[in-house]
Amino acid sequence: VQLQASGGGLVQPGDSLRLSCAPSGRTFSTYAVGWFRQAPGKEREFVAVSSRSGYTHYANSVKDRFTISRDNANKAVYLQMNSLKPEDTAVYYCAARNRAWTGSWWELGFYDYWGQGTQVTVSS
Repeated sequence: VQLQASGGGLVQPGDSLRLSCAPSGRTFSTYAVGWFRQAPGKEREFVAVSSRSGYTHYANSVKDRFTISRDNANKAVYLQMNSLKPEDTAVYYCAARNRAWTGSWWELGFYDYWGQGTQVTVSS
């Protein structure tokens, strides 16, 4: 499945953004969907995950500020990002998996499909 991530941009500290991830030609009803980010010079890191049964989990660095959700038709997964900080600046990627929920959902290898990334820049 091809994933399309969108919604990035340039914002000031304290602002909000909502990222979207949509699958081409299908829905996310049987997929776990995660968000990762990669800052310049750093490794790609886990941000949040939504299982197909509704389980969610967040990295400690974004907990209480970011929220992952799905639309009712499972045609998109969103990452609502509030109270953004300069250290949130990164390229954000969505990823998906439609195999069984076993393994390390915080690791890149858990996911089978990746989107192209969307840039989020937080700067005053």
